[in-house]
Amino acid sequence: MDEKPKSRRGFASMDPEKRRQIASMGGKSVPAEKRSFARDASLAAKAGSVGGRSTPPEKRSFSLDRELASKAGKEGGRTSGRKAEPG
Repeated sequence: MDEKPKSRRGFASMDPEKRRQIASMGGKSVPAEKRSFARDASLAAKAGSVGGRSTPPEKRSFSLDRELASKAGKEGGRTSGRKAEPG
């Protein structure tokens, strides 16, 4: 069976600079004062908890893989307090 090479369409066909430009527009579409999760960490935590409960326990990656959870926690600890890099 002959497989055709996958054609590049949409974002895959754009040059990286154009993709960055479009992604940047998405990040700027909501004014900072309206980004509720950025202003209220407890609201973000509550939303994350609700989302987590919507996944069955047997499919929760952190409950299945303790090492993965540990790695994520350490990474979060390293990056907390540091501003995201522009781009």
